[in-house]
Amino acid sequence: MKYRKLGRTGFEVSEISHGLWGMSGWTGSNDEESRKALQLSADLGCNFFDTAWAYGEGKSDRLLGELLHKNRGRKLYAASKIPPKNRKWPASSSDALEDVFPAEHVLKYADCIRKNLGVERIDLLQFHVWDDSWAGNEMWMNTVRKLKAEGLIAAFGLSLNRWQPNNGIRALETGCVDTVQVIYNIFDQAPADELFPCCKKLDIGVIARVPLDEGSLGGKLTPTTTFPEGDWRARYFCSANLLPTLQRVDALKAITPPAMTLPEMALRFVLSSPQVSTTIVGMRKLENVRENLKVSDGRPLEPALLAGLRGHRWDRKAAPWSA
Repeated sequence: MKYRKLGRTGFEVSEISHGLWGMSGWTGSNDEESRKALQLSADLGCNFFDTAWAYGEGKSDRLLGELLHKNRGRKLYAASKIPPKNRKWPASSSDALEDVFPAEHVLKYADCIRKNLGVERIDLLQFHVWDDSWAGNEMWMNTVRKLKAEGLIAAFGLSLNRWQPNNGIRALETGCVDTVQVIYNIFDQAPADELFPCCKKLDIGVIARVPLDEGSLGGKLTPTTTFPEGDWRARYFCSANLLPTLQRVDALKAITPPAMTLPEMALRFVLSSPQVSTTIVGMRKLENVRENLKVSDGRPLEPALLAGLRGHRWDRKAAPWSA
């Protein structure tokens, strides 16, 4: 496993990090299988784990807390997220900060997350949504300063709305944000335009999420793939998105090197950016942990292949099914 600096936090984090959403927010999860997958990740060198209160209303935080307790001799970094008070994903400029992240709400959930993780101090606490119209509002900045001053969090970050990578740059410029979590993959390359240069200038850690496009770059979806009602993927991979996505996935399969899988190529593409500190992969099965973590071996993609993958950029706009 290779490690990278997470911006100015001082954390040295594994290039591949473990996301827990699928362990509580998707159908088909099994707690015992999830625990084994998390432990295997830690055993193989993964030291950064990303969760959120919204993933099972604290369930994923508790699962991560169990892992931290069992591995007290290792430094494992725990990142979690405060849910928006109005429970609206994504946030927009029509939402007032006071209705989304009022101070008492943030402090309450920071304490709940801390208790579920079983820690005195959360390594990285993030807002689960963001809109840059709030950037100049001193309320959120004062809340972050309070959490840090009281030793309740080590670092603070933002999780940016889907396909809105620039909707956070003003907040980064306030100096109160240490990391940014953003969707970045072969399809979604827009963060490299303006966000990544801003993060480099300000020494902001970049956490790339959705490297496999919610699973499409795993290469196993078909035109007849369906998900159970209540599973978020049932909405995301609706007819308006599934078929166009599969056409683009097929084009990528056609250029995937014979000795490489599509998900491996997708992960290596994300890691090809020196601005990316770590990329979050959801992993519930042991075989997926092994396959994904071994990609962190320092071997870059061939320049010609990397250049070709940049041509598969797909600039999308938020839609009701993508929230």
